[in-house]
Amino acid sequence: MENIRSRLRFGNKVEDVKLRKRKSQLYSKDDGNPLNNGALRVRIAVFCVLFRLINCFLVQTSFVPDEYWQSLEVSHRMVYNYGYLTWEWKAGIRGFSYPLVFAFLYKILHLIHHDTVYLLDTAKWTFFCHMCSWFTWFCCTRTLTNSTETTVTCLALYYFPLPGSKTHSSKKYLSLVSLAVVVRPTALIVWFPLLMYHFWQEDNKLRLITHNYLPIGVLAVLMSTGIDCVFYEKWTLVQYNFIKFNIFHGVADFYGSHPWHWYFTQGFAVVIGPHLPFFLHGCTLAFRRYKVFLAAVVWTLIIYSLLPHKEFRFIYPVLPFCMFFCGTSLAHLKAWRRPAATVLLVANLVPALYTGLIHQRGTLDVMSHLQTLCDVSSVPTHPLPDVLFLMPCHSTPFYSHVHCPIKMRFLECPPDLGEEGYIDEAERFYDDPLLWLRTSFPYKSSLPTHLVFFDVLEKDISVFLQGNNFMRTAELFHTQFPEGRVGGSIFIYERH
Repeated sequence: MENIRSRLRFGNKVEDVKLRKRKSQLYSKDDGNPLNNGALRVRIAVFCVLFRLINCFLVQTSFVPDEYWQSLEVSHRMVYNYGYLTWEWKAGIRGFSYPLVFAFLYKILHLIHHDTVYLLDTAKWTFFCHMCSWFTWFCCTRTLTNSTETTVTCLALYYFPLPGSKTHSSKKYLSLVSLAVVVRPTALIVWFPLLMYHFWQEDNKLRLITHNYLPIGVLAVLMSTGIDCVFYEKWTLVQYNFIKFNIFHGVADFYGSHPWHWYFTQGFAVVIGPHLPFFLHGCTLAFRRYKVFLAAVVWTLIIYSLLPHKEFRFIYPVLPFCMFFCGTSLAHLKAWRRPAATVLLVANLVPALYTGLIHQRGTLDVMSHLQTLCDVSSVPTHPLPDVLFLMPCHSTPFYSHVHCPIKMRFLECPPDLGEEGYIDEAERFYDDPLLWLRTSFPYKSSLPTHLVFFDVLEKDISVFLQGNNFMRTAELFHTQFPEGRVGGSIFIYERH
């Protein structure tokens, strides 16, 4: 350039030649990425946090027993003095680990492409699809390990070495994957195709194994085992116990089983919900670009289909992968994208609000009602409350929602560990409710003060209720879709 300028000097006058500025983004220092704007990043993060806080307070229903019996009840028992914090602040704090994930999803799309215009649309609509997913709304703020697994999976994707990514870091993403596996060992199922993809793409495979896979994996297992040994006060490898009881001994089958095709014919369609047409359309458009994500989705569904015990929440971690395809679909609709987005939003809003505010809320409402018995127990002249739950075991939370040491009991159903002719207490009760009650309470002095059960049981035990002066004191709505032993309402009977 200096040689050109020297040839263009006339006489003693020195003048630089003004070169035309190119408008092409190829020569621009600004890559056009809106997320380089710090203010925009802050706005996205703040919006996600506020949105999920609203989400927390608008989910007032129960989903599965594990959200209480594998989290809140355990922590309440361990730290009883802080029991109030466990429940009273749960709605405000349980969603803080999740909101920023959506900002990360938005950034991932920006970081794995070069075409800024296409990129912005795809990232924006992927972000929109994830935010309006009814199942994410229903599940993400619950105290389930599946929610944590999904959260950590999204964060790990940010550092995963995808083609074109500017933030890839093997150590960071593998550390997060290890954390997900420690939280829930089945996370390895979701990540197996991506780990193999990384291994296949890596030039120095031996270094990847010896410097990343093995050290990070071993360190995670050692730290997890150390923590578990401290709390269990004995040598415990939780990951091994998880596999032994659920896979080798088939304990999970004790809690129900489904046909092998259930995830393909029902489970996946329910979880992805109204996004399904956009997902299928996106698969045809972005198969090459996101084939590793699609492989992870299909692989996970196939592996989980081999296990008899199936639940919707088990495949929740694949939902973020699906949203890449949904966002691609909306970005390609062009003139129809806004009407399609409106339909998608409304179609998700209805099930999100219904399942969050109406469906299966009775088992939480009844605990709030029973909490008033704490005041009664403090009155010396009043008999101490004694509550018996005649419901399928673990139907309701327990002391984490009551906060006082009133006597409570429910029908137990510990898994069959190989005992011949084993029948749990709940099954014995439902085989003959009257016989069980008369056998368990032969004297009136041993009767509980309160009975809690679903309305479908009332007819079967009406003789016992009348003969022992039990009167209905409350009826609480539970669901509009009663099924089997789970009724539409919950009754509370008190002995007079």
